[in-house]
Parts: sequence; structure tokens; C-alpha cells
Amino acid sequence: MTTYLETAQAIAREAGAIVTDFAHRNIGFELKGAYDLVTAADRASEQLIVERLRKTFPSHTVVAEEGGGHQGSSGYRWYVDPLDGTTNFAHGFPVYNVTLALEHAGQVIAGVVYDPTRDEMFAAERGSGAFLNGRPIHVTKTDRLEDSLAATGFPSRKRHQNVNIHFYYQLAMLSHGVRRPGAAAIDMAYVACGRLDLFWEFALNPWDMAAGSLLVEEAGGTVTDMHGARLDLRGPHVLADNGALHTETLTLFERIFSGESPVPLPQIK
Repeated sequence: MTTYLETAQAIAREAGAIVTDFAHRNIGFELKGAYDLVTAADRASEQLIVERLRKTFPSHTVVAEEGGGHQGSSGYRWYVDPLDGTTNFAHGFPVYNVTLALEHAGQVIAGVVYDPTRDEMFAAERGSGAFLNGRPIHVTKTDRLEDSLAATGFPSRKRHQNVNIHFYYQLAMLSHGVRRPGAAAIDMAYVACGRLDLFWEFALNPWDMAAGSLLVEEAGGTVTDMHGARLDLRGPHVLADNGALHTETLTLFERIFSGESPVPLPQIK
């Protein structure tokens, strides 16, 4: 497995260099559908990653965000986001990353999240811990929501209809605050290394959360869906936290799902 992780890190660094080169050239973007942005950096990064994976592990399946994947013959599947945080990247906001994760027998067994803007490589393999630039990382010990710092995200499409606004408001009022950086893999990596206490989001894709979920678990945290069930990478939502906050957060989420508003919305006058 170490070979898988070492290879993923090397590929992520190489792809990160491509992304950085495009960032320096200040390229534009296109629309993928009505709302989602895509750039030449996404495509170039994905092409390199898929080529490297196919050459190194020809029997492995590769599932990539921009559709340039590969159907393999083995039970190994790579999830690739060549540029997580494309909207940030397109606007010059320096929160984006390259992320790769390897799944086998229904479990993510290795994953990396590489932030080229800070040269930070988050890496984990199942059963061996989580690391940031080679040093072990751990989740926080915060055990009360009122003392926590959280993060979430909103979809680029139909965000005005997204139920997450109810969860966002309650957590923002009941914690030290909620951040919305715009790159789910980074958010989960930050939970793993203790910069955040918890992260939740609706409607993510497998490549958005595969590596991050393993990082959090290997750093001592807990990852489930927002009802507390086992995380499904193709499921409707995710909750990743330090473990100490999990029960309290799930209890709050169940109240919100049932239509309660523990903190009433302010009245507009």
C-alpha cells in the first residue's frame, strides 16, 4: 500500500505544479453546464493524473471529475479531482487542491490532498495514520459545539434551493463560526489536522470526499452521513468531525432535519 500512497503523492505534486503554472498565467474559465466552472488547468491536471495512473496501475479503474477516467479490470478504483476548488482558482482565490484516493473492497485505503498554494501534502493510508508533509496529524479535542470552528459548502447550482442554509445558520449561531472556503477536500484535511473541528456538506461527489474521509478517520476523527450512518461516497451528505463532537452534532442535525430551529431566524424590520 505504501507504493500506492507514495505514487499518489508524486502524481499530486506533479499535477499541482501544472495547476500553479496555469495560475501564474491568469487563464480564464468556461462553464460546464449552466453553473459549474471548468478551466484548462482542470483538464491538463486530469490528463496527467490519469496517464500516470494508467501507466503505473493499468488494471485499476480511474474515476475522474472531468470524465477522463479509465475502466480497469481489477477491484481497485481511484477517485480523482484534478482541481478541487475550481471556482476559487478561476477567481484567483488561493484555496484549491489536487486530490486522489484509492478504494478497494468498498473501503478507501489510501488518499492524498495536495495544496500547491501552501505546498502542503496531506496523506493517509488505512491503519497507518494521517500526515501533513510527513508529520503525524490529529483531530482536535474540542468537545462542545459552542467551542468549535466548523466549515461547510454550498453547490454552485440551485444554491438558492439548498437546504444547507438552515444547517449553516444554526451552526453559525451555536459555534465560534462556520467557514466556507469552497474546497471540500481542503476542509476535511483541515479537520484531520486540527484547524477545524467539524465539516459537513450536501451533494458532494466521491472524488470530493474520498481522500478527506480517510484523512479524518486516520487522524482519530469520525466520518458518517448526517444521520450517523456509515458514509456512502455516493450518498446525499457527509459529516466529518473530531469524534468528540459527533453525538452533539448529530442531535442538532436531527432537530434541524425535523424542521426545528433551535436559534430563531432574525426578523427583517
